[in-house]
Amino acid sequence: NPPAGPRLSDRQRLAWLRLIRTPNVGPATFRDLINRFGSAETALEMLPELMANGGAQRSLRIPSQNEAEAEMETARRMGARFVCIGETDYPAMLRRMDNPPPLLAVKGIGAVFFLPAVAIVGARNASLAGIKMARMLAADLGREGHAIVSGLARGIDTAAHQGSLSTGTIGVLAGGLDRPYPPENADLCDEIAANGGAVVSEMPFGWEPRAQDFPRRNRIVAGMALGLVVVEAAKRSGSLISARLAGEMGRLVFAVPGSPLDPRAAGANGLLKDGAILVTETSDIIEALAPLTGRPVPPAVQLEEPPDFSATPPPGDDDRARVVEALGPTPTGIDELIRHTGLHPAQMFMILLELDLAGRLERHAGGAVSLVA
Repeated sequence: NPPAGPRLSDRQRLAWLRLIRTPNVGPATFRDLINRFGSAETALEMLPELMANGGAQRSLRIPSQNEAEAEMETARRMGARFVCIGETDYPAMLRRMDNPPPLLAVKGIGAVFFLPAVAIVGARNASLAGIKMARMLAADLGREGHAIVSGLARGIDTAAHQGSLSTGTIGVLAGGLDRPYPPENADLCDEIAANGGAVVSEMPFGWEPRAQDFPRRNRIVAGMALGLVVVEAAKRSGSLISARLAGEMGRLVFAVPGSPLDPRAAGANGLLKDGAILVTETSDIIEALAPLTGRPVPPAVQLEEPPDFSATPPPGDDDRARVVEALGPTPTGIDELIRHTGLHPAQMFMILLELDLAGRLERHAGGAVSLVA
């Protein structure tokens, strides 16, 4: 069981939910707002002013207290709850990724988050051999004490969840917890939660998944695990996005080889050419993960201290104009912006936060930023 630790009050949890459900507030912006203002409640009060300073064409529609309470009530009716990143029952490995979701809707048993996890992903139109392999790997890894993470899609994902139902599996949804995709996996979601596993989503209840939501789902699948196994995947498939994200996060990437004549094997075979770990049996995965499974889980994160704003005057309109002029569609490092404009880091921090909330800023890997074209 997870250790006892910090928990948000109901009032704080409600404010966190309202803030993360506000348009233009993603995980990185959420973190910056909490770090700058100390609490979600204060950040919510400041949002209209920040957006206006950033040049927003219209004000953000901040979800009301009643709307947030209604979503909380929907979660309770479903037997689900919201877990915040500072709490000890937040999935442990997610804390190690850049900009983890601040708030997750969870249905099921949080203890499964404390097992060393392996993600298994692959083709929706999987072959019978691929399905058999995914189910076998999941069952074997589960017996060895691993949780199995996947995305609840047809084919390989479903087989991985089914193989690890009795030992603990985690399903990650691209839509709301009440909108499983594909719909025929609704019963599988219930089985996972009822058998010591968990189903999670960062999206609001009632959210129907769109194409752009699946890479976000894949990011969480990769982030929850020590390593990710691709069983079958065509070129340019979602499974290869998951593998790329896993590699960028420093997770191990595994692939099961397949026939060069089968298009469903092209993605996994390509990963092997690029240095993925070859898997023909479960021991290949267990041996590679062994040095990692003994490491302690990172502690519950505390949101870091913000820059010292007290001694720095707030940015003026001229400062904002200089930053907008310096930015363009090409990603630019924040340190480079500070050197070019001569602004104090705290002033730059505020201007970028305002632009972000106004929908005018795009964030890139490595902390670079650009103006939305």
